[in-house]
Amino acid sequence: MRNFLLFLCLLVQPAWAQDKPISPAEFEALVMGRTLMYSSASGEYGAEEYLEDRRVRWSYLDGECTDGRWFDADDQVCFVYDGIDVPQCWKFYLRNDKLMARFENNPTSAELYETRRRDQPLFCYGPEIGV
Repeated sequence: MRNFLLFLCLLVQPAWAQDKPISPAEFEALVMGRTLMYSSASGEYGAEEYLEDRRVRWSYLDGECTDGRWFDADDQVCFVYDGIDVPQCWKFYLRNDKLMARFENNPTSAELYETRRRDQPLFCYGPEIGV
C-alpha cells in the first residue's frame, strides 16, 4: 500500500519538479541582449530586458521600469532591483525552447512563462518631472 501511495505522489508532481533547472550560465546565454515577456496562468505579468554585465530592466508593462542586476547563488538566478534590498531568486527551466520561472523565495507562488522574446529594448517612460 505504501508503495502504491508513493507511486501516486510521483504521478501528481508539478511539471517543474520533473525537470532539471538550467544553470545560471545557460540562462545568461539564452537571455543576453534580449527582452523577454512573461505571463502567469492569470495573464501577462511583465517583461525584462537583459543587458550587458548582468544588468536588467524590469517592467510590469505599464511604462514604468526598474533597473537592477542579476547574479547566481546556489544554482539560482537572483535579481536585485533599485529600491528593493531583498534578492528575488528564481530557478529557470527550459520547455519547448521557452523559459519557465519558479520563484524560490516563495515556491507556492505562480510560475511565470516566457511568451515572447525580442531584440528591442523595453519601452519605459522617462523620470517623473515636475513639482
